[in-house]
Amino acid sequence: MRIIVLAILFVVATTNINAQSANPQEIKVGDVLEIGRPDAPQFQHIDFPRANFIIKKGGIANYKTVVGNKVVVTDIKEKKDGTVVVKIKKTDGKRFFNSHPVVKADLKDALESGELNVL
Repeated sequence: MRIIVLAILFVVATTNINAQSANPQEIKVGDVLEIGRPDAPQFQHIDFPRANFIIKKGGIANYKTVVGNKVVVTDIKEKKDGTVVVKIKKTDGKRFFNSHPVVKADLKDALESGELNVL
């Protein structure tokens, strides 16, 4: 009897956790997101340019400055393999690293890893 009750509580708890997370289908053009701190040493799901390309365009290659920035979704595309790719730009109108106005991100993976957060 205890096992059945614990199993039912487990199922209810996991459904509530999944219901609270943001689905990529709920994100649309114009939504505001926040860039979070990556789990790994580098961003894996937001396609920031490598440091040498930032420096070539006259920017400052400091990836710590983008954490906490608010960004707006400008374009959403779904690839053939089913992944949803969004283009994001900063809400204050400035460029990322003073060199790139727009960057791409894999929406589902970035939301799951915490690199992007829904406001």
